Amino acid sequence: MAIITLLDLAETQGPLLGVDPGTKTFGLAVSDRTRMIATARDTIRREKFSVDAQKILKMVDENDISAVIVGMPINMDGSHGPRAQSVRDFCANLLKIRDLPIFMWDERLSTMAVTRTMLEGDMSRKKRSQNVDKLAAAYILQGVLDRLSIS
Repeated sequence: MAIITLLDLAETQGPLLGVDPGTKTFGLAVSDRTRMIATARDTIRREKFSVDAQKILKMVDENDISAVIVGMPINMDGSHGPRAQSVRDFCANLLKIRDLPIFMWDERLSTMAVTRTMLEGDMSRKKRSQNVDKLAAAYILQGVLDRLSIS
């Protein structure tokens, strides 16, 4: 496959994998088969690309994932900076290893929204740092699931 549109994504069936690509970690979340609920699953510390890709593809295989949703770090003014290019490069390299549909979703403010929720829940600093990336992945994935449900 390749980088796909929302319309292409709507034509796929089965669980989706949400990926929040950070500079030091990847947050991962998985949807249920009916695409109603996103569940935070794991945070993996970034290593070499090949190692990171294998961990992500293992999650794809174990959960029978039909498409991967990747958070695209767009600047607040709508421009695409170096982090957005890094995510595009990551997706292109992942596609060289495995032919699978990838959909990029605007992730602006996802980490901030998740952090605010954890602060309101009086979560400790240590717990917040352990959970923020996978919860951001779930937040991104849930946004896509909600958008698909109104299409």
